[in-house]
Amino acid sequence: MDYGVPCGYGSNGISVKNCSFDTKDAFWHAKNVVIRNSVVKGEYLAWYCENVTFENCRIIGTQPLCYCRNLKLINCEMIDCDLAFERSEVQATVATPVVCIKNPLSGRIVVPDVGEVIRDIPNAEGEVVISPLFGPGSRSEQTVGSPGRRAA
Repeated sequence: MDYGVPCGYGSNGISVKNCSFDTKDAFWHAKNVVIRNSVVKGEYLAWYCENVTFENCRIIGTQPLCYCRNLKLINCEMIDCDLAFERSEVQATVATPVVCIKNPLSGRIVVPDVGEVIRDIPNAEGEVVISPLFGPGSRSEQTVGSPGRRAA
């Protein structure tokens, strides 16, 4: 039965594993949620969530994981993800390149590569790190897109 409410909207205190979601607005306003070994496809994933962890997940779609507090990604893939992490407090290790990261407020995002880092607000101080541990090549770890400038 379809109640017109996005998947996981407002969820609190749940654990999800080995699932596949193809939806818009999944896990909006979710709190204290853990998603493991799952595929989540759609737009605007987990906006305004708090204390949410994605572990060994494949995340596909535009503008995921924005306006989050205490967001964690552990060994996740991000496919076709642009404008990710906007105004989020995040700790992330991502195993695939990310198209675009925009204005992470705080934390550390480790990726093998990133197409663009946008910083167009003064308090976007989250660290974006390119690390060879998660991608091909022998580059040393480097921080990109420092606050106050735009990096491509």
